[in-house]
Amino acid sequence: MRIADVLRFCTDALRRQRFRTAMLFIAMSIGVAAVIVLTGLGQGARGYVLNQFSALGTNILIVLPGKSETSGGGIPVMMGGTTRDLTLADSQAVARLPQVEAVAPLVVGAAEARASGRTRQAVVMGSTAEFFAVRNLVLAQGEALPGGDIDLAQPVAILGPKIRDELFGTQPALGAWLRLDNRRFRIIGILAEGGESMGMNRSEMIIIPVAAAQQLFNSPGLFRLLIQNKPGADMEALKERVRQTIAARHDGNEDVTLITQDALVSSFGSILDTLTLAVAGIGAISLLVAGVLVMNVTLITVTQRTSEVGLLKALGASSNLVARLFLTEAGLLALMGALGGVVLGETLLWLGRRLFPELPFAAPVWAEATAVAVAVGTGLLFALLPARSAARLDPVTALTRK
Repeated sequence: MRIADVLRFCTDALRRQRFRTAMLFIAMSIGVAAVIVLTGLGQGARGYVLNQFSALGTNILIVLPGKSETSGGGIPVMMGGTTRDLTLADSQAVARLPQVEAVAPLVVGAAEARASGRTRQAVVMGSTAEFFAVRNLVLAQGEALPGGDIDLAQPVAILGPKIRDELFGTQPALGAWLRLDNRRFRIIGILAEGGESMGMNRSEMIIIPVAAAQQLFNSPGLFRLLIQNKPGADMEALKERVRQTIAARHDGNEDVTLITQDALVSSFGSILDTLTLAVAGIGAISLLVAGVLVMNVTLITVTQRTSEVGLLKALGASSNLVARLFLTEAGLLALMGALGGVVLGETLLWLGRRLFPELPFAAPVWAEATAVAVAVGTGLLFALLPARSAARLDPVTALTRK
């Protein structure tokens, strides 16, 4: 038989057995869609996390108080065992290094914000004017934190747009006074919309001078130092200079942890890639289940179509041709189911992007191609045994079997 005749014969057979065809089509579609959706979810999570880190800006060195020891190239523990606080004096010493473009000391805490008769809890970040350049923050109104002496606790604040709306509504906030716990701050700026970054929503953030935050939270130590190196400066050399500078100020103790943004991105990227492959493997199990279903249904089909097999052999069909016909049916079913699964998976990912626009759900091309290839291969592999069973049937016995 010609290839066109084989395809026509198999297509007619699938059309006659609509229920069986639909059942196997659905099984394969669900299996392929599961792989695509799970892979898309993993890629979406990876993209989201990397976008959060990229919001820090480029060439950023993060200094954490406390020494965290790691091995095997893993990510240092974000909160080490602190032996000595980072201080504003440490920040100033680091800022004097020739490779440093800007240093943003951070103090972070929660406070009760009150204005215009309204109250809510808010995340308060204490920093300096350099924080805006290091974190790529943009102002919608007003001005950034004043420069100059970072030890000066000026009572000024910058609000995120959401917290501005919640506290002031339609009233103008710029120039108004805001109370954080028991201290008053004048609002000098409003941040532009910026989404989330490193787990903190910029729209709900309040930024005040670092010295004012230390007084507000009674915290002489710093939460972090964000260091931006100068263009062209070597990051590894900068890390070593920062380590030496702080150690010299801390009686020779290397009691800080230094993390580069690239190291964070690389480590998290590797972890999330592994997780993506793991969840794709879990989805692939459904393809194996679908393959077993193909085998069982094809075995039943061979039993039901013994007279048809006997007639084909009586008309001169070889055993190889009979086996090829059953394998072609299984291959066509698997291919149609795989393509249906691609459509279903992409539809679900599209819905996910509509519902959660901040998560870039998208299955990579390699995942879709692999899912289709595995689906077709699984269908053919599990149909091989039933096809061989059909090929071995004796024509006379097959024609007389009821």
